[in-house]
Amino acid sequence: MVAHHHNARYTLRMKIPGLRSPHEVVGGIVYFGRMLDKIKLHAQGKLPADYHKALAGGFDARCCSFLGVKYEDVVARVKLGGEDRDILEWCFTTGRKPTEEEIEVWNGFLRKRGWRDDASKRLAERKKEFGIANREDVQTFFDLLDIDEGKEIRTRW
Repeated sequence: MVAHHHNARYTLRMKIPGLRSPHEVVGGIVYFGRMLDKIKLHAQGKLPADYHKALAGGFDARCCSFLGVKYEDVVARVKLGGEDRDILEWCFTTGRKPTEEEIEVWNGFLRKRGWRDDASKRLAERKKEFGIANREDVQTFFDLLDIDEGKEIRTRW
């Protein structure tokens, strides 16, 4: 659904072909596949311009930090090709391979980011910018990303 609000400076987007929900997992890790999608779409000139400024920042930066790799190195590795799982394995050997418990904590942290934490204020600001400040169902940044791109909000995984 595209939300139209007369005062909003922003209109929710529709689905971006080739861009996964942040909930989708690769090797059990949330968000990683979405980061790869953004890298690939950017390289193909298919990533909307308003996504460009956040490349290598935000969740991309956190994901790289979690895996102990540099974003620009991941970009270079993606350009070499291969399946998502191959690129994740490359991250594990180049950076570090998190334990199952670390992955569980990572997934929980990212899935809930913006819900009753130090990012809640920023999420409220973003919702206001998007013209959806009254949407009680948008409780996390993953929720915001999903509805922004025309996907359903995921309440379980």
